[in-house]
Amino acid sequence: MALREIRLAPDPILRQRAKPVIEVTPKVVALLDDMRETLLAKDGIGLAAPQVGILRRILVVYIHDEFTELINPEIIETRGLVIGMEGCLSMPDEGCYVRRPHYVRMKGLDRNGNQVVLEATGLKSVALCHEMDHLIGVLFTDRKVEPTPSEQQLIDESNKKQGFKDEMVDPAVLSVE
Repeated sequence: MALREIRLAPDPILRQRAKPVIEVTPKVVALLDDMRETLLAKDGIGLAAPQVGILRRILVVYIHDEFTELINPEIIETRGLVIGMEGCLSMPDEGCYVRRPHYVRMKGLDRNGNQVVLEATGLKSVALCHEMDHLIGVLFTDRKVEPTPSEQQLIDESNKKQGFKDEMVDPAVLSVE
């Protein structure tokens, strides 16, 4: 395993569409391992292959001491809406509010080449959708929103309830549908 260099905006690779992985090879598995190591070393919660200079549809998310890896991920279904402050390893000095799905159902391949389907809510859903954006050349700042007064109240209540325990604060739920 090796640490990979994080590409920083405005690196043009961050604005390109990633290509599908044709076959899960030892090289792809090594990239997943490197992305895990890099993610932990940078204290992040998500990383997409373009962020380490590889234009392939691969993402890794690390939330609550659990890794989620997807190769050629696709979003099957989303529901509800959350709003939260986001950041990005490729834009370390930036932060803004973004609305994302509260629930996401996705499919893709695991590191063994097996088809998997996963479901996520809250922070994990947000992280997966954020990394999916990287695979199509979209940065979180492209989705920047200003919370409405009622959204800001929900954000404040959510943050107070969580006690600002760490930077991985769950987003405020706007609707669950």
